[in-house]
Amino acid sequence: MDEIRINRISETMREELTELIEYEMEDPRVLPVTVTDVHVSPDGRKARVMVSAPTAKEQTAAINALEHARAFLRLQLAQRLTVRHIPDLHFELDAVVDPARLNQLMKRVRKGRPKE
Repeated sequence: MDEIRINRISETMREELTELIEYEMEDPRVLPVTVTDVHVSPDGRKARVMVSAPTAKEQTAAINALEHARAFLRLQLAQRLTVRHIPDLHFELDAVVDPARLNQLMKRVRKGRPKE
C-alpha cells in the first residue's frame, strides 16, 4: 500500500477506535483510556494502537481489557471501515510523558538535585 493510504487508514482507525472505546465498550477499566495514535504496517496486516491512561495501575488494567476485547474491536472496525483486510490490533502504552511529572523533573535538574 502507498503511504498516503496507510496514513488515511491509520487516522480513520484511530477515530473509530476512540469512539468504540468511549461509547460502545462497557468495561469500566477502559474509561480513562485515550487512543493517541495508530500505526498500520506497510502491508496493512498489523496495527499498533498507542493508548494512554492517567496512572500506571489504570494503564495495566486498560491494556489487559483492550487485549481481551481485541476480537470485538476488530469486528466492529470491519463493519465500519471499507478495507479489504482489517489489521490485527496490538495495544501498547504511549510513551508520552505526563506534563506534571516532566515539570517536577525539570525543577530537580535546575536545582542540581539527584533524581529519586
